[in-house]
Amino acid sequence: MGSLSVEVVGKFGSKEDANKLLYAPITTAATFRKSRVYQLQFDGDEDEAKAFINRCLVDQYADEVSFDQDSYFNEYQFYIDYGMKPGALDLEKEAILSSQKGDDGNGFKLLSLKLLQRVYIFSELEISSEPFVRDVCNPAIHVWSVIDSNGRKVA
Repeated sequence: MGSLSVEVVGKFGSKEDANKLLYAPITTAATFRKSRVYQLQFDGDEDEAKAFINRCLVDQYADEVSFDQDSYFNEYQFYIDYGMKPGALDLEKEAILSSQKGDDGNGFKLLSLKLLQRVYIFSELEISSEPFVRDVCNPAIHVWSVIDSNGRKVA
């Protein structure tokens, strides 16, 4: 059994004002960037799994993909990974699983798939993750974690 963690980032995106994510603005200057993270468990050939990812999950024109375990961006204060709670209806996940099931001759079988949205927060000054978690993540449907700039899980 193999596993991959893949981060997909828009090529044409740029850092935006972090207050766009919040209901109540903060006074500290901060920006953000978003990405998508796919965590896969599979049986079969890793190269076939990567080909599936590039074919089905990445827009070759507009996206960049990283199969590296490290975060795509550097010099962030923290990032939030959030996704749907287990058992919640996740239409994107269902579409991906259906797509892979219909592709029988590909040399690998997708065993599990976890989709996460990742929000990087950049700031010159120390900044709390609390308002971002409160306003970005919905506790009724999301699970989340916060990773600081040292790679430690802090929430």
